[in-house]
Amino acid sequence: MTQITMTSSTSTSTSTSTITTSGLRSLHLIRVAFSLIWVALVVTTSVSLVSTDRPTVIAAVLLVIYPLWDVIATVLERRMAGTGSTDRVGTTNMALGLATAVGMIIAVFFTIGTALLVFGIWALLSGALQLVVAIRRRRTVGAQWPMVISGGQSVLAGASFAAMSASATSSLSAVAGYSAFGAFWFLVSVIALSIRSRREKALTTVA
Repeated sequence: MTQITMTSSTSTSTSTSTITTSGLRSLHLIRVAFSLIWVALVVTTSVSLVSTDRPTVIAAVLLVIYPLWDVIATVLERRMAGTGSTDRVGTTNMALGLATAVGMIIAVFFTIGTALLVFGIWALLSGALQLVVAIRRRRTVGAQWPMVISGGQSVLAGASFAAMSASATSSLSAVAGYSAFGAFWFLVSVIALSIRSRREKALTTVA
């Protein structure tokens, strides 16, 4: 995730914002597609696994891939915004994702409950970072309320996953639901950004 920077010129700033908005829409659509495919794979291969079970090879791969994909998405956003090393929040999010992937690699050698605990801690912390980024973007890109809601939901879901990891009946269905809701809010964000972009173009045309 990144913080968008703007130039000092009003006309250049508007152009930069438009390019960034278009890029964000595309990236969010890719996120939606990834999440839906991930959910489908979890539901069809691993949803029956409960907290006391050891993850199958497929479940282990899916659990490790998820945080790694978030790191890749963050890298793409950084390149899109051109913030590079100046984006401390994005750097923190990438480090968190990589640490989670390492933690998940260890967790999958134990039980689904252990994996849920790692996933929960990551969802909580990454949700908090998403809230920070979305609030910062409101001044430059706008239409960030879906991401604010999604970030808040991630914080609550993360705390819930961590708490339920000790329950013998907890399963990966909760994680699949979390990812599905995430896809929904990214799709809502795409729609909100599209509406904002059209309004800005209309205003520019009138002016």
